[in-house]
Amino acid sequence: MRRSFAFTCTLLIIGWLLVAIACVQVPAYTFWPAAFGALTLPVALGLNLLAVPYWLLRNWRVAALPLLVAVLTWPHFQRGVALHPLRVAPAAKEDGLRVRVLSANVRIFNVYPQLRNAGLASSRSMIQWVAESPAEIICLQEFYNEPRTSTGKEKDVFNSFERIGARSGRQGFLSRTLTNSIGAEFGMAIFSRYPILRRGTVKFGKLSQNHAMWVDLRLPNADTIRVFNFHLQSMSLDEKDIVDSYSSKAGFRSKGLGLLRRFKRGMVARSWQVDTLTRRFERSPYPLLLCADLNDLPYSYSYDQLADDFQNAWATVGNGVGPTYNGKLPFVRIDNQFAGPEWQVDDFWVHYEIPYSDHYPTTATYHLPAKTK
Repeated sequence: MRRSFAFTCTLLIIGWLLVAIACVQVPAYTFWPAAFGALTLPVALGLNLLAVPYWLLRNWRVAALPLLVAVLTWPHFQRGVALHPLRVAPAAKEDGLRVRVLSANVRIFNVYPQLRNAGLASSRSMIQWVAESPAEIICLQEFYNEPRTSTGKEKDVFNSFERIGARSGRQGFLSRTLTNSIGAEFGMAIFSRYPILRRGTVKFGKLSQNHAMWVDLRLPNADTIRVFNFHLQSMSLDEKDIVDSYSSKAGFRSKGLGLLRRFKRGMVARSWQVDTLTRRFERSPYPLLLCADLNDLPYSYSYDQLADDFQNAWATVGNGVGPTYNGKLPFVRIDNQFAGPEWQVDDFWVHYEIPYSDHYPTTATYHLPAKTK
């Protein structure tokens, strides 16, 4: 009876796993409950893996079933927990070109009063670190700049566009979403040591911090590439509210339902935003590199749509979860870089030594092989 019950549980786990994978394919704007089903996928993957050694000890014939399912669903497992323990650093290549890309949500360089510290130390350090980065391409979300024409008293600190751009030998493109009363600019930015040939912005309705921008860059070997920098709809979830929602029944009643509603709205918005972008990606005549604050987990529709056609840099070469959220919620990877099939991902790392924002910066190195004549 125990074996019969265990076998039934194994079949239920496999069924759950398949349903969760199907849910990942469904955009929340067509059927939002599927998005919550997709979030259970890592649990189903883990339980299926646990079923393999269980049945190996009892009946190897039955173990073949969860083992086969594990093999077939391994790419989904790799999205959340990358495993490349035997990987070695790639050798230097004589052909093609290597490009380093830095992506970071800089949280407006902590300009707001509640984010500041003594002497604006974190703001100064963050801007200096980005400006001194060896990366040839830099993509920044939640960017803030006080130009020389600003009337702000701290523009010597927050003159970030010039410091990261021209002073550091880079061209820059600032996609402004707001200019305030002192002339300070909010938005997103791309900086490049390669010439910027063309540029543009993709709006998701009214232009806000959640939008996309792109540039076409001319590489030293005369190739042209297109780089997208985008910031999908924010989760709008407060850490304290999340803790309160599961700490007690009263907390769930007061906070939980509100969190679920906000989470639902965010998932619906991100699903149509990523669909808007994937149509733009399909029209690109050049190899693509994508930098994004997805505000979504690897087991989501928005991540899935990107991972279907692009290489996720962390999933390709990383080890472990690779969390990028700098907060109390553990194991959350919402910042990602993706590369088109023309690229080879050489390295990817998360800068845990840079704690100035609520997002850790990421850097990747890509290799674009020389074209065969």
